[in-house]
Amino acid sequence: MTNFFKSILLSLMVMASMYAQNNKAQNPLIFADVPDASMVRVGDTYYMSSTTMHMSPGLPIMKSKDLVNWELINYAYDTLGNNDELDLENGKNMYGRGSWASCIRYHNGTFYVSTFSATTGKTYIFTTKDLEKGPLNKIEFKPSYHDNTIFFDDDGKIYMIWAAGKLNIAELKDDLSGVKEGTERVLIENASAPAGTNIMLGAEGSQLFKVNGKYYLFNITWPRGGMRTVIIHRADNINGPWEGKVGLQDLGVAQGGLIDTPDGRWFSYLFRDYGGVGRIPYLVPVKWEDGWPILGEDGKVPETLDLPASKGLIPNIVASDDFKRKKKHRALPLVWQWNHNPDNSLWSLKERKGYLRLKTGRIDTSFVQAKNTLTQRTIGPESTGSTSLDIFNMKEGDFAGLCLLQKEFGLVGVRIENGTKKIVMVSAAGNVIKELESVPLNQNKIYFKAECNFKDKTDKANFFYSLDGTSWTRIGETINMPYTLPHFMGYRFGLFNYATKQVGGYVDFDYFHISDRISNSD
Repeated sequence: MTNFFKSILLSLMVMASMYAQNNKAQNPLIFADVPDASMVRVGDTYYMSSTTMHMSPGLPIMKSKDLVNWELINYAYDTLGNNDELDLENGKNMYGRGSWASCIRYHNGTFYVSTFSATTGKTYIFTTKDLEKGPLNKIEFKPSYHDNTIFFDDDGKIYMIWAAGKLNIAELKDDLSGVKEGTERVLIENASAPAGTNIMLGAEGSQLFKVNGKYYLFNITWPRGGMRTVIIHRADNINGPWEGKVGLQDLGVAQGGLIDTPDGRWFSYLFRDYGGVGRIPYLVPVKWEDGWPILGEDGKVPETLDLPASKGLIPNIVASDDFKRKKKHRALPLVWQWNHNPDNSLWSLKERKGYLRLKTGRIDTSFVQAKNTLTQRTIGPESTGSTSLDIFNMKEGDFAGLCLLQKEFGLVGVRIENGTKKIVMVSAAGNVIKELESVPLNQNKIYFKAECNFKDKTDKANFFYSLDGTSWTRIGETINMPYTLPHFMGYRFGLFNYATKQVGGYVDFDYFHISDRISNSD
């Protein structure tokens, strides 16, 4: 074979390899903040619940036909409850709290989704026959059972497992209204033990499964000086004895459980801390050896999976919205969540057709305490959010615009001071809120965008404004986007408007557009 034909053959082989790789699923499964996943398969459809803490509505439910391409279909609740923390009243908030890790299960034709909240001190179980159309019925009881998992055993008993380090178990009442008195006990005294003795995070995030008559309990732990680690315990009887081992220790990918496919393959769903974009889901293949699920490929998280390729996160996880509605109603697509409980009297999709109106109804002194900031996830490896505002009806002291929400937030907006309008860029880097640049504004329509770079945990963003929607000017400084525990969530795009001096003003947002590119990308 001549060198010419050898080079052609080599090129064809490389192209075939690239084609095969591009037509397979890639890790991360979802390059966005979808942490604490719990999954269940019903027939050929997979369902997943996740954590959104201080957002409302909360506890998102997603579905997929292939384990890779997920779409939001519902939330377990519109509001978790009402108190000062949930409602952003009297200077209180629930950042980093709200509702945490959930568990989704299916039993005898009914879906069950459980969660808990240290903010309310309660445990919640939501039930429904139809996850998409609902409604989800809410059962709540005290106390708040940390990182709980529900398990329906073959003998008809219903169990809940919870806590960290020392794991507890109890039987639930038949109506799920609480635990049966006298059934609570310690399940595993030290569930972190397989990872060693120097532990920073005690084993938590329990999820229990039964496969071929054996019980398998998944937990996450974190050895000091190491990384997040999957711990697996198994037993022939739910009362024990339990034996445990390290299930996976690679890239810090951990916390989750088991899911099988209709054709008999197994995977483990987990998440990875990935800086400012948040905690992002991964899948690893599972094979069975000597009655143990063996996670990964030679103990490693693979980059590709033998599953269909992702079609992208737009529009099923995040989406653009032109705020045009065929019918006169107030519905927002599921991609939107409010920062804390909203005041539904202060926003509208009806008052001006084709616009989202955000009205002020109280005086606020800080952006993070202001009500009715409407948010969507940022996505990686890069993403841009843009919007246009009509600011004609703003009042003195009002501040409205586009934000990237986390504890060290950044934003660009219009502020009315002494009767004049100015564009301002604000940063909360290092928890110090500073106005980094301001520009006079002499018109009532303004365009903003924010560009996020999460490649290789770059975690940087820039803000821009435009007077015509075509020519863009960068404003302020590049901000860092650190993931902070006080907010415990990836950065979010947000539309905001709040008053600092007088109420009754409003702004009209013409659209919000999101893309998976930034202007300086290759």
